[in-house]
Amino acid sequence: MFRLHVNDPMASDAMAILEDSGLFEITAEHLEGEELLDRMSEVEFLVVRSATKVTSEVIAAGKKLKVIGRAGAGLDNIDTNAAKAQSVAVYNTPGANSRSVAELTIGLLLALMRHIPRGTSGIKDGKWEKKQLKGNEIMGKTIGIIGYGSVGRQVANMAKALGMRVLFYDPFVTVEEEGLVENLNDLLEASDVVTVHVPKSPDTNNMIDESAMSKMKKGAVLINTARGGIVDEEALYDSLISGKLAGAAMDVFEVEPPTDELRRRLVGLDNVVCTPHIGASTVEAQQRVGLEMARILVDVAKSMI
Repeated sequence: MFRLHVNDPMASDAMAILEDSGLFEITAEHLEGEELLDRMSEVEFLVVRSATKVTSEVIAAGKKLKVIGRAGAGLDNIDTNAAKAQSVAVYNTPGANSRSVAELTIGLLLALMRHIPRGTSGIKDGKWEKKQLKGNEIMGKTIGIIGYGSVGRQVANMAKALGMRVLFYDPFVTVEEEGLVENLNDLLEASDVVTVHVPKSPDTNNMIDESAMSKMKKGAVLINTARGGIVDEEALYDSLISGKLAGAAMDVFEVEPPTDELRRRLVGLDNVVCTPHIGASTVEAQQRVGLEMARILVDVAKSMI
């Protein structure tokens, strides 16, 4: 049997698959710091979600480590170079939570354009800000999607259903498709709404910076449900207070929680709508992610016998 440690919670059905396989001796609890390092000495399979940072130190402590499973899409919380150097295989579940992220993107857009959070908090505080909260429809607006993978495509389908014109930029899409824009600047200049759906990497770090925002339409809005650090948040703050951008919606931040001075100022703006990195936090997404991860681990373990 393989020693498997599940450091972040997975759906009960997924845990049942792992347990019923008879392939694993399983421990499941969230550990950090020295406790995690101590546990790693015996671990052969490690499963995490986004809460655990699998650093080079964690990987080095896993003398018997063979597999890291990321129940989710992003790998930015795993030192993949360290894993490769130690011949540790890394698996994730891209696409399993994309529907939930896409739905949140559209939800944030509607909340931003119709001032839903401010309206809600105002009424709860005894205010009636009807005249101050005139919004905008999204029908007829152009949405520019940066990154046309599973999430980006689902956002496009939902946006089209709501009457929006869709443009997208993705250098990895090589087949001509309706809405494809070959130059990012062209997308920025043409879009009323810009939404980001690319993975975090050195190539995408601060991809949407001051220069990129300067090319956006005056009065456009920006949405980031991908990863913190893809949008330059200081430049975003400046663009919002100057009136260049009309608003922003964010589920992710470069610093999480966003408790530092810059991000407290950013999230405190009336034209910013934000959520605490909940894009994949739905019952349905976590069920799909967990089941897919469990099946991957079982197949990998069987191949090692």
